[in-house]
Amino acid sequence: MKKQEKISIKSFTPCEGFINSCQKLIKETVIPYQYQVLCDEAEGAEKSHVVQNFINAGKALRGEDVGDGFYGMVFQDSDAAKWLEAVAYSLVLFPDAELEKTADSLIDIIVGAQDEDGYLNTYFTVKDRDKRWTNLLEGHELYCAGHMMEAATAYYDATGKDKLLRAMEKNAEHIYRHFITEGHGGYPGHPEVELALLKMYRTTKNVHCLDLAKHFIDVRGVDKHFYEKEQKLRSWTVWGSDPSDYDYEQYGAPVREQKDAVGHSVRAVYLYTAMADLASETDDGELLDACKRLWESITQKRMYVTGGIGQTVIGEAFTVDYDLPNDTAYAETCASVGLMFFASAMLENEIDGQYADIMERAFYNTVLAGMQQDGKKFFYVNPLEVIPGISGVAATHRHDLPQRPGWYACACCPPNIARAVSSFGKYAYGASESTGYCHMYAAGKTDFGNGLEVICKTEYPYGFKVSYEVIKGGKTLAIHIPEWSESFSVTKNGQRLDFDKNLSSNGSCSAFSVSVSSGYAYISDTKAGDVIEVELDSRAFFVYASPKVAETTGCAAIQRGPLVYCFEGVDNDGDVLSLSVDTNKTPVADTVCGMEVSGTCVRTVKLKAAAYRREEQEGLYSYKKAAEKSCEAVAIPYFLWGNRGLNQMRVWMTEH
Repeated sequence: MKKQEKISIKSFTPCEGFINSCQKLIKETVIPYQYQVLCDEAEGAEKSHVVQNFINAGKALRGEDVGDGFYGMVFQDSDAAKWLEAVAYSLVLFPDAELEKTADSLIDIIVGAQDEDGYLNTYFTVKDRDKRWTNLLEGHELYCAGHMMEAATAYYDATGKDKLLRAMEKNAEHIYRHFITEGHGGYPGHPEVELALLKMYRTTKNVHCLDLAKHFIDVRGVDKHFYEKEQKLRSWTVWGSDPSDYDYEQYGAPVREQKDAVGHSVRAVYLYTAMADLASETDDGELLDACKRLWESITQKRMYVTGGIGQTVIGEAFTVDYDLPNDTAYAETCASVGLMFFASAMLENEIDGQYADIMERAFYNTVLAGMQQDGKKFFYVNPLEVIPGISGVAATHRHDLPQRPGWYACACCPPNIARAVSSFGKYAYGASESTGYCHMYAAGKTDFGNGLEVICKTEYPYGFKVSYEVIKGGKTLAIHIPEWSESFSVTKNGQRLDFDKNLSSNGSCSAFSVSVSSGYAYISDTKAGDVIEVELDSRAFFVYASPKVAETTGCAAIQRGPLVYCFEGVDNDGDVLSLSVDTNKTPVADTVCGMEVSGTCVRTVKLKAAAYRREEQEGLYSYKKAAEKSCEAVAIPYFLWGNRGLNQMRVWMTEH
């Protein structure tokens, strides 16, 4: 039974604030730029061919000449789907008739590429129809279908238009017929369709979508040799994947028996999201227990302080516990988007602040770091240390680029960022019959759908006062208190209660009472006109990793609010490698704009440090200790790094 559900995409209306500025960037720059890319019209961007693939697939179905055929990755269709999903959310936030017309035209092209039996995939339609469903390991047919289903439900929710939704319901019936009615074996090589089918079920009420999602989750890993058998039946491959690498696609054991987060990190968190979603939909306690084990494996042993996951470029994968290298980190942007999805799905099962904490950490750090401030360049990989001349150059560091490229041949991350930022409201807020939940802070008006409406005002993540004006009351308002805030206060209509998280769990005065439980402050009996304000700890502080993490021995990181900070050479005499920070002195956070990064006003953090310098002529090694010089080090939010040219960058700094 669900503890709460996400609000609908129409229930949040942003007002001026940090989130709104990010969403405007997506609307005004990212969405138009990405559509140019999809149409191969963006100067300097790698060829995409996404829209032309759909056009060519339609031609192939009509028996016409397909011209230049198919180009791109086997999952190229998904770029169009994620773009459409981002557009759907953006249309709710910022209505735009021309953008909607463009999206409608693309939907017409996509639906024109659907086969009569419901099948929809340009790679196989253009290249070889006889190979459909014969390579679940690598073919990504179900993955692409899943993303298009998500786009269809979002576009229907945003506009009421059901052309794509009906096409994808027809596609779901085709998949149901193949795997359920006809009994063909297998499960998705790249999980995604499972969570999408659950969205389709909630939108269409078609029980086949629920049954199909449950089927794919239940059969996964039951026959872990399935892909080896599949490979023997075909004479072709996409990438030459090893079907006996059982952990890579999370099929080494049935999902209810899995204990550690393994394999490809994006595939993992998409699967775990679907598992958590299904657990809440069907009240499956065993499935929820598996989700909790996998959540703990990620967040307590295999996650970066930035909310990045997937430590290695080899397979874009998780490795082992406490292996968290900074300079060779993979931490794919898509993986942190998926971690947000997983956290949100877990909140549907239990209201626990740890899920909101990680959702916030992933968003404000790795997800936002994946996009340049101009909205036209993107990171696929998010390292925690960059050294020009090594990063992006050395064979071991080639994936860790020191600057964001304009586009990628494998372009899954840019549209993923667009849809995550544009849909922030539905992850920030949730509701049950009696309560409105504020999981993350976003300035704007929220209708919780249960009779409660509030307007939130805040300068978060740089300001730490969050105000809620109750427009319609009568319900409980539950506000997440992040784990990093050692103390906080709750004020209602001018009456204030102070809390120390280590000492107090409840508070009351003559005017009102607050119950604090599992990371949430509950204020009951709200009434129209009430003004409820939460004030969080605004201090910058040091973060220390477990001593089991070898890479960070003797190091500290800086955090203020949800923002992890980093040090760039441009602010520190061009050299952060020789800096050592004084952890005995409290970092000082600017309360006003400390600098501008690509036109963005930034609050910096400054702290006492020492710089260790040696003369270059002393050689690679020396018997003489480096000269020490006291200095002031400057740090900026991690998500803003790489916006000012080629630079050294570090998150974890040696302690002085």
